[in-house]
Amino acid sequence: MPINILMPALSPTMEAGNLAKWLKKEGDPIKAGDVIAEIETDKATMEVEAVDEGTLGKIVVAEGTQDVPVNETIAVLLEEGEDASAIKDAGAAPAPKAAKAPEPKAAPAPEPAKGPEPAKAPPAPKAAAPAPAPTAANGGGARVFASPLARRMATESGIDLSRISGSGPHGRVIKADIEAAASGKAPLAAPAPAGRPPAAPPSMSDEQVMKLFEEGSYDVVPHDNVRKIIAKRLTEAKTTIPHFYLSVDAEIDELLKLRAEINAAAPVGEGDKPAWKVSVNDMVIKAMAMALQRVPDANVTWTEGGMLRHRRSDIGVAVSIPGGLITPVVRHAETKRLSEISNEMKDLAARARTRKLAPEEYQGGTTAISNLGMFGIKDFAAVINPPHASILAVGAGIETPVVRDGKVEVRTIMTMTLSTDHRAVDGALGAKLINAVKTLIEKPAGMMA
Repeated sequence: MPINILMPALSPTMEAGNLAKWLKKEGDPIKAGDVIAEIETDKATMEVEAVDEGTLGKIVVAEGTQDVPVNETIAVLLEEGEDASAIKDAGAAPAPKAAKAPEPKAAPAPEPAKGPEPAKAPPAPKAAAPAPAPTAANGGGARVFASPLARRMATESGIDLSRISGSGPHGRVIKADIEAAASGKAPLAAPAPAGRPPAAPPSMSDEQVMKLFEEGSYDVVPHDNVRKIIAKRLTEAKTTIPHFYLSVDAEIDELLKLRAEINAAAPVGEGDKPAWKVSVNDMVIKAMAMALQRVPDANVTWTEGGMLRHRRSDIGVAVSIPGGLITPVVRHAETKRLSEISNEMKDLAARARTRKLAPEEYQGGTTAISNLGMFGIKDFAAVINPPHASILAVGAGIETPVVRDGKVEVRTIMTMTLSTDHRAVDGALGAKLINAVKTLIEKPAGMMA
């Protein structure tokens, strides 16, 4: 029987992907492990491998197609002895077979739906990203995410979709959920109280916004996946994490001096280039990593069940990429030399800009750093990137007059602002952490121990 090849979930947060390129064409023989396509996620371009062998009988989703939902059929694989007529005979519902995707180490991929939906069910709508499954059901005035078939079956059976907890990807209600509810095997959640207000006031529609501006005075630039995901994550972060901010000024003259000495001591590497070139940002990464070891109670992640206290310092670093940003992670940064951190960051940043990072290279981490000093920004506050409990915003080093023993002297001052998740890191603990960073920045010899 023909096998459906599905759009794989290449990361725990992936909801849709762009089918960038087919590396096989219809009629090509396929072996298990063959790379058959390239998929663009919100963060990277990744190769997809076949998990079975046969012949690529039909390409369902053409290359260049954007926002293909996870678990949607992208191609059909014919098994040995089958030809193209088997696809027609089987209709549109051959047995599903997910493509083999790289398994991220940071978190497991979402569970697949409990059962394939019938063939003639139209694909899930692509306009809105599915929401996480609620605790009890989809009620409470929130939008219910369900397959078109499930919606039709619910209407025919007189079942309120908002009273069903979906078992599909990201809490989506599917056929099996409706059948279970209709047979009484799955109890329905209590209906929402009458007159219950919506969770949040509705925002202005696109049309309403556009009417505020003169027609022809603007161009509409469609959002790509990166921008959509960034908008969603930042909104979630600012609305669900109670941010708390702490700022300090650090003198970096000693740090700049040490940096110059370290770079001057670099041996000549390939192409007659220095083996390393340490930046201020590399030294901030090291300082933050060591500070978290000195203040272990701040090296945490909040969960509802308990606090995760991390044993190592894995530092995410914000890197600007076309259309957005990504935070590759320097693992075990507290144990690495400055030269190692420098070379690792150069490699991670270069591959981030070409979208070649693997999920485990940008997922997880225990905190993050965002540095806008190279743009001349004096100070700012960054938004926490879940699941982190903090992020350090770093400004430019600016020569500033300061008073020492009644005398005015010029010092290079760098402002740092720590944003913390107040559920996990309160004011006093956050103050200890940022002052530990400040001490290491102002006395950088401590980073060489």
